[in-house]
Amino acid sequence: MPNYRLTINGSQRTVENVPAEMPLLWVLRDSLNLKGTKFGCGVGACGACTVHINGEPRRACQTQVSTVNQAVTTIEGLSADGSHPLQKAWMQVDVPQCGYCQAGQLMSAAALLRRTPRPTDADINSAMSGNICRCGTYLRIREAIHIAAGNGTRRA
Repeated sequence: MPNYRLTINGSQRTVENVPAEMPLLWVLRDSLNLKGTKFGCGVGACGACTVHINGEPRRACQTQVSTVNQAVTTIEGLSADGSHPLQKAWMQVDVPQCGYCQAGQLMSAAALLRRTPRPTDADINSAMSGNICRCGTYLRIREAIHIAAGNGTRRA
């Protein structure tokens, strides 16, 4: 089995003896001990495993490690100390209930704000439509994104 040299959260990491078809999700969790990226559905439909590859949101459960040749950012790389504006807004609005989907939600929201610094509700709905929250905190997620973007509170 081959070895892979990956850039994860700004650091070069070597992953040894993993199959080429192994999903990035399992490389992150099992080989690199980065447990923030969650397994949800395994088919790329729920968004719990969202990471950034070269700044774009991707489903780690559907990305084979052998195809990763650009920088990967996980939830651990969003901010080492929780100071990212989205993380602060998430806490301010008290977004999570069970919290399981929140790493993927935050990573999708961060990609949105990088592309669209002042998103509308429609922008947010579109960008976040691939992330499922079993607890239904969508209105709080949208509000937190608006706060992080500096759009103020949009609570319904």
